[in-house]
Formats: sequence, structure tokens, C-alpha cells
Amino acid sequence: MSPDSISDSARKVINMEAGRRAFLRTAGLATAGAAVLGFTGFPSSAEAQTITDASVLNFALNLEYLEAEFYLRAVRGTGLSASQVSGKGTLGPVRQAVEGQSVSFVTPAVREYAMEIANDEEKHVNFLRSALGSNAVARPPIDLDSSFSAAALAAGLIQPGGTFNPFTSEDNFLLAAFIFEDVGVTAYKGAARFISNKDYLEAAAGILAVEAYHAGIIRTLLFQRGFVDAANRISKARDNVAGTAVDQGITVSDPASPMAGQANLVPTDANSVAFSRSPQQVLNVVYLGSAPSPVSFFPIGVNGDIR
Repeated sequence: MSPDSISDSARKVINMEAGRRAFLRTAGLATAGAAVLGFTGFPSSAEAQTITDASVLNFALNLEYLEAEFYLRAVRGTGLSASQVSGKGTLGPVRQAVEGQSVSFVTPAVREYAMEIANDEEKHVNFLRSALGSNAVARPPIDLDSSFSAAALAAGLIQPGGTFNPFTSEDNFLLAAFIFEDVGVTAYKGAARFISNKDYLEAAAGILAVEAYHAGIIRTLLFQRGFVDAANRISKARDNVAGTAVDQGITVSDPASPMAGQANLVPTDANSVAFSRSPQQVLNVVYLGSAPSPVSFFPIGVNGDIR
């Protein structure tokens, strides 16, 4: 099996739990998920008292830096400019397996989807930086290389020693995008309860809606292309590393449901309400464990008060 050939390997039956255990051993993250704040993703009242509007917006800005760098590099081979990443905290580089590599899209529609999402994510960065002004945090070091391999191993999509490069194929790109998009939706929803300024809250709701549109596009494309097993494994791995039970794959997994096995393109609870994740649970996903490590998307952590 070619390490980067996720189009073929994703359809093979691989023991996900074995892959996850190997990942945790390799990364030294045996305590992944242990520091979460609650089953539902709602934080404690003590946490709620210490989070300010600026803290929430900067937390969101870190996530937008990650998404913008991923999508911009996928469509044009370069990321944000120097004027878009300065600020408080540690300013760091973005690591790719092959510097300047972009995705060779073979489907014109998918390329256009990717370009639109990249444009949206860049504008989210600019908007949040403008709202925060001199309080905006800098883009921390970001890893778009070993982090994806660690995530793919945790989901059982590759075997120990294999690699996963999201920029080598259109299918790789879509599977990599799926790692982020649902997390962004749950992050904005979970953070909404901390925002006191109604203008900021309305803006955050608008960004959440855009992220949900993005997630719907990615989930639909993966379902159409037959990546049900791979996407469902990624979903399960996200819950495992976050310490939650709120994630859903792209098909209905409940055998008691009348829709069991059918498309699940809009992940919701029993009331058709989108799920929330607490800030710590979101960090667990992007750190691929309960703390930053060399295989995290943010190897030394995010900038700001919430870290």
C-alpha cells in the first residue's frame, strides 16, 4: 500500500482501536481526553467566569489561522501573508511535507468549492483580527505534516510507519478537510455561551453558519465518493481524542434508528440541534491529545488566554 494512497487504503478494513492505541503510544498521549470538562461539552461555571469576549475571539482566531493556512495552501500553494499573522504571543511558521505544494484537483467543481472555502477562511482571519485590533494574537506555529499522519493513524486510515499528506490528491484533501470542519461548528456553538457583547455574538453566529455550510459540502462530497468508512473512522477518532460522545459520521450508526446506515450529512442531537464542544475539548482535537506535542496541529499550543 502506498502511504499516501488514501483513496485505496481508506476503503480497507483496518482495526481502528489498534491504530488509535498505537498512535497514543507513539505520541505519548495516553491521557488524551482526560482533561475534558464534561460529557456534553458544556464548561464549568468557574471556567465561564474567566473567559472574556476577547479571549473567545482570539481562541476562534487560532482555529481560523489553521483552517485558512490549510485551504489557502491547498488551492494556491501559499498561505497567509506576514501582515495577516502578526500579533500577541508566539509567531510561528507553517510546516508542510513539501513546501509550496498545492492539490492537483481533477474535479473542477471540487476545486471551486475549495477556492470558495479558502476565501471564506481568509476573510474570517481578517475579520477577527480587525475586531480584536491590537489585542489580536499572532499565528502560532502550525503543523500540516506529521499532524495529519498522526490523525490518520488514530483513525486507522494508515498503518504505523505510514504517512498521510493532504495535498497529494483530491481525496486526501477532502478527508483532511473533514477533520476540521465539524470541529469548527461545535467550537463556535460551544463558545457562544461565553460571549457577552451581542454584536460579537451575532458575528460569531454568522461565522458558525458559514462553517456549517463548509462542513455540509465536505460531508456530502465524501458520501458521494464512497468514503463512508473512512469518514466514520475520523469521526470516531475525534470523539476518542476529545473525550466526548457528540461526533457523528456521514451515515447513521444507531442500529435502532429507522434511518440506520443512511446518509447523515447534518450531524445533530435528538432535537436536530448542532452539538457543542467546550474550549478544552476543541483543543484536545487540534492537539490530538490533552496537551500540545510534536504531532499536534499546534505543536507548542495556541496563543491567547484559552490554551
